This record gives sequence, structure tokens and C-alpha cells, in this order.
Amino acid sequence: MHRSRRRLLAAACGAAALGGCSITLEHGLFNPCRPELPADLARDGAVLAAWDGIDASLVWDSHVHLVGGGGSSSGIWVNPAMSSVLRPLLYAQSMFYRNAGCPNPNSGPVDDRFVERLLHLLEGMRPRVKAILLAMDWHRTEDGEPSPAATTLHVPNEYAMATAARHRRYFEWAASIHPYRRDCIAALRAAKAGGARAIKWLPATMGMDPGSARCDAFYAELGRLGLPLITHAGMESAVRLRARQQLGNPLRLRRPLEHGVRVVVAHCATLGEDRDLDRGEHGPYVPSFALFARLMDDARYGANLYGDLSAVAQMNRANPFLVSLLERKDWHARLLNGSDYPLPGVMPIYSMSQLIQLGVIEPALAPVLAEVREYNPLLFDFMLKRHLRAGRAQFPKGVFETRPFFQASGDA
Repeated sequence: MHRSRRRLLAAACGAAALGGCSITLEHGLFNPCRPELPADLARDGAVLAAWDGIDASLVWDSHVHLVGGGGSSSGIWVNPAMSSVLRPLLYAQSMFYRNAGCPNPNSGPVDDRFVERLLHLLEGMRPRVKAILLAMDWHRTEDGEPSPAATTLHVPNEYAMATAARHRRYFEWAASIHPYRRDCIAALRAAKAGGARAIKWLPATMGMDPGSARCDAFYAELGRLGLPLITHAGMESAVRLRARQQLGNPLRLRRPLEHGVRVVVAHCATLGEDRDLDRGEHGPYVPSFALFARLMDDARYGANLYGDLSAVAQMNRANPFLVSLLERKDWHARLLNGSDYPLPGVMPIYSMSQLIQLGVIEPALAPVLAEVREYNPLLFDFMLKRHLRAGRAQFPKGVFETRPFFQASGDA
């Protein structure tokens, strides 16, 4: 097989892995990484309408990944399997992440170029819009020790904090602290003192059980400090080296909720199935979203359970749960927008045709969204969600004005 054809095949497989086996080539395979949004496109009615009524100073994108190539002063570490042709799916996933972040490989460390591109994209939004940068702790053993072999990506808290401090106009940050660490409480206090706005977990890949009593002391301190916990639930497809998918069961989040922690369920658990543990340890598998909905409808958690909208319009998640999220107006006050950047720049995992078929966007909007995406995936993600409709239902502006939620602990 010709080398270029093998590369395309590997890329398609990697996109399928990222998208939970749902991909399209209607927008091409790779991000063209165009530089500046043309003036006429910036003045398009659909772009302007997306900002109508929005206070840009309150718009904090709650789910932005800090990624890089590793090997630089950032301290980012990437598992060597991600760059091995012997692991074609992981290799292709890594290639898509790099392409989506549009770093120039000829202009210095990838980590620095990723941040520069992100700053450029935020410049293309309205003034005072910010992104919350997410750190990523190691996968850890039961003894709390780092396990590099089981870790896909490690992004140190110190790097996320320093990056946010250097660019205060554009960034806030969220720490990632594994609760099995011997120093987890001290690390949590240090993160709070360093300005962290939240704690970020991916249980399936980091190797912690959110429903374990081992986390109780961590939850107690998290509640005392007032920091929210942004935690993935449902199937993990983007960072899944040795993933233990059962740890992402939404029902395991009852434990932090019962400690009074503000819990944000990333992606609203819109991918995969989990056991219905309310019907026993070996209960039937049901959609993870159904278990998330059960928690959202439980009056006991009405004050501290939230969902974030990152990735919910991707092909693998949109059908049928996107319409449900739009129609559940009783949930809207507890939904927070996030982009899951750099994933909006992974071209094959979004389909305008699918969204038209679902009836959530108007056909005339699709070409504008597709063109904006080639220049600014952050603006594309924001625009898309602002224009989503299910009948007369849409996401209200408060979903996008997330700053008050992350400042609820009393910090300025």
C-alpha cells in the first residue's frame, strides 16, 4: 500500500477512534488552519447574531485542553505510544490533536505554538472572553504513585497555572489532582492558592473511583474550598490508553454530590453505556446519558449537579441526546458551555449534514459554520451552540456566561 494511502487510512481510523466510530469526510480530513477570519465573514449575520445579548466578559470557555508535544520546559509528558507507528490508532489520534491545534512545526516547541494559536483564536472572539485551561494528572496506582505506562498525557498543574498567569487577559486554569495521592490535600490547597478555578478528572484514564470512600477527605476539602469538580462520565474515547471505562459511570458521582461538592459532568455523559448500579452490581447496561439524567432529576442534587456542553454536537454524541439537552429547559440553568478544544478543530468528527437532519440547525447556516471553523474552531463551537434549536427550544445565554459559576467560591 502506498505510504500516503496508509497515512490517510491511519488518519481515518484515528478520527473514528476519537469520534467513537462516527466520522465524516464532508469537511475534509485535516484542519486547513487558516489564519485570520476575513472581515466579510466576521460581519456575517450569523456571526453577529451569535453574540446578540451576550456579555462577553462573562464568557469563560469551561473546557479547554492544554496539550503539547512534550520534551520542553512545560513539563508536558506524552506517552511514547502516541508517536509509534506500531500503535496506529494512538499515532493517528496524536496526529489529529496536533493538526487541530495548528502548531507550526518549524517555529519552536509545539507546546508554545499550541498556546500561541489558542491566543490567536481568542483574539478572534469578543474582548474579555476567556478559556479555562485544564491540567491533567498522571494515571496513578492504588498507592497513589504515578504510572507513566498507563498515562496517555500528563499536563502539570504548574504549567497550566504559569500559562494562565502569563496571559491573564485570556486564560484561567483548572488543576488536576488525583485523590489517591498522599499529598492530595496539600496539592488541592496549593491549587486554590494558585488561582485554580476547578479540579479536572478523567476517572477512566486517571484510575480513580469517584465512588470510593478513599476520596472522602478530598471531597470534604474540595467542598470547604468551594472548588467545583469537572469530571468526565460515560465512555472515554479521546484519551483512553488502558482506560477503565466502568470508573466513568455517572452513578459513582453520588459520593461527591452527597459531600456537597459542585460536580460538573463533562459532556453530560452523552457517549457510551454503563451498568445501572441502582439495580445491583451486575445491573443491565443502559445509556450513560440516562444515568446522568437520573441524577439531574434527583431533587437532592438540584443545587450542586451540573453538566457541561463540551463535545455534545459531535457526530458520536449528537444523536439523540443533543435534542434532549435542548428540550430539557428545566436543566438549562445547570448547563455550562465548553468547547473541548482542540477537538472542534478535528474536522471528521462534526457533520453539518447530521445536524440539519436532526433539525437543530437551519440548512442556510451550515456553510457559514463550516467556513468559520476553518479559521477559528473556538468561534465555530460557540456559534454552533448559540444557533442550535429543537423546535422553539434553545440554550439560553446563561449557559455561555459561565464566569459567575467559577467565581462562586468568592474569589474575584
